[in-house]
Amino acid sequence: MQSATSFQQAYICEIDLMFNEPNFGCCRRLSSEEYDLDICNILYFRLEGSDHPKERIGSRFTTEIRAGLTTWAAMAYIISVNAAILSDSGGTCVCTSETDPVCLSDETYLSCVNDVRNDLITSTAAIAALASVLEGVLANLPIGMAPGLGLNAYFTYSIVGFHGSGVITYREALAAVFLEGWIFLALSLLGIRQWLVRIMPQSLVLGIGSGIGLFIALIGLSANGLGVIGGDTTNFVGLGGCKPEDWISADMPNYCARGVLQSPTMWLGIFAGGFLTVLLMLYRVRGAILIGVFLTSIISWPRPTSVTFFPHTDAGDVLFDYFKKVATFHPLTKVGNTIDYNYGNGRVWYALITFLYVDILDTTGTLYAMAKFAGLRDPVTMDFENSTWAYCVDAFSISMGALMGTSPVTAFIESATGISEGGKTGITAIVTGLAFFVSVFFAPIFASIPSWATGGALVIVGSLMIRNVREINWDYIGDSVPAFLTIIIIPLSYNIAYGVIAGILSYLILNGLPWVIRKLTNDYIVPPNMESSEEWSIPPGGMVPGWMSQLGERLNIIEKRSEPRSSASSMNMEMSSRENVNQSTKSLEGMHLDVKGKPSAIQYMQR
Repeated sequence: MQSATSFQQAYICEIDLMFNEPNFGCCRRLSSEEYDLDICNILYFRLEGSDHPKERIGSRFTTEIRAGLTTWAAMAYIISVNAAILSDSGGTCVCTSETDPVCLSDETYLSCVNDVRNDLITSTAAIAALASVLEGVLANLPIGMAPGLGLNAYFTYSIVGFHGSGVITYREALAAVFLEGWIFLALSLLGIRQWLVRIMPQSLVLGIGSGIGLFIALIGLSANGLGVIGGDTTNFVGLGGCKPEDWISADMPNYCARGVLQSPTMWLGIFAGGFLTVLLMLYRVRGAILIGVFLTSIISWPRPTSVTFFPHTDAGDVLFDYFKKVATFHPLTKVGNTIDYNYGNGRVWYALITFLYVDILDTTGTLYAMAKFAGLRDPVTMDFENSTWAYCVDAFSISMGALMGTSPVTAFIESATGISEGGKTGITAIVTGLAFFVSVFFAPIFASIPSWATGGALVIVGSLMIRNVREINWDYIGDSVPAFLTIIIIPLSYNIAYGVIAGILSYLILNGLPWVIRKLTNDYIVPPNMESSEEWSIPPGGMVPGWMSQLGERLNIIEKRSEPRSSASSMNMEMSSRENVNQSTKSLEGMHLDVKGKPSAIQYMQR
């Protein structure tokens, strides 16, 4: 007969497999000719058919791969865009001209800036690969990670300044980002980031997701996408889609003086990347978004066409020469490990605090919205699965990105494209990360996906995410107005954090004052339809993060196992354990996995 100790180990291991993530130490202890370790791999990602109690319905391995490639295709533009924006800071290049403070005519300086840009192409792809793979492996979420738009613009133009004309140097700004990551890690381990999101009212949470959907659609319609929307000298925005020669001036790109909606690339993106994709989705063609992105890119690569990504200009020649290299690796010679750890400069702390409050709202809100879009939010605790791991990966990636010379890493809202393709597990993020890893060596190809190829996909995904507005409580103005402000300010300010701040402040004012009046008048003066308002409460679970609770439970189990017992009590314990296993077997039908004809852990213990 199996000893009491070994039987109890087997029982505890099975509980780990059924109710938590697979415990690979348990798998090794149970390993024998009767037990197959594949059960741990099957259960880890919780694919449909794995018989995990929390298996993710609709998840398939091939679907996850397709979704990961779709997410990467929608995110790939960040390789070139992030490099272009951050290189405007000048990087580690030093401008020594006395007559030209930003060195616009200094050929040596401009050559150095071009080297910085090539470095940043490599570092952007590398950190996106690392962060996305970690997000998939550790958090099991279908969310891609990369240096975020908005944060990189703030890093370049508000902190470092164009060609180093800002308040602190590029190296000092990286020091602020590096320290920010470790502060985020501490906040994540303590559960503060998760708690901040969980206490947020439901209408605001839905408003954030809808606002991000509009934000995605705006990016897809703007110059970073299809180019349908451009600047306007009299209005806030106007129609775009004009050729470069029809701009008001070279200093005002996408401000059309004439010829609006006449750009061939815009119409190519609308029909090949937009309408064709929607038609394929109507007929449920798998990989519809990915097909649209790649078809548009392939059409845009030949040079002698009006829709080419490589026009016969000096800039086009540079792009085409880089594209022809196909496979190349550019080492980090300018931006790798260049942090200036000078925390005595007060302006560095100013930048750090700004990065913290913007990033904690931006990234936290994005992760939560993407998890909800994937259907992974717990309706009771209002948290999502493996949130601690997700936030820790984000924090760690921010610091590692600083070592590679990039601005803060964040969860990408373009992950919604892969989720809409059926991505539900970490396999999606792993595939996205592997695609970015390949991009490190094939940067000339992957950096040449035009913005108009992904613009249609972003608009489509935005239309899918806006569906959250149906669940907002429109019957009570105290709930609906804060949600609406959140929705509208996110795209108009081009910043997720500002929309979240507007929603929270308006909610506190519109609901806090009536609450005070109600208490002062002993429930005599109340809004007439207050019964239709959402009842705000702190979701169950407390502030203690899940990993601490699980650690406490495991320590209690270990403590009980270490207590000395008589042989009689050991026999009673074994019989009790067998009864518990039998009860678990009856209540959890389907956990009897038979991998390669070998019994599952439950069957193994029942012997």
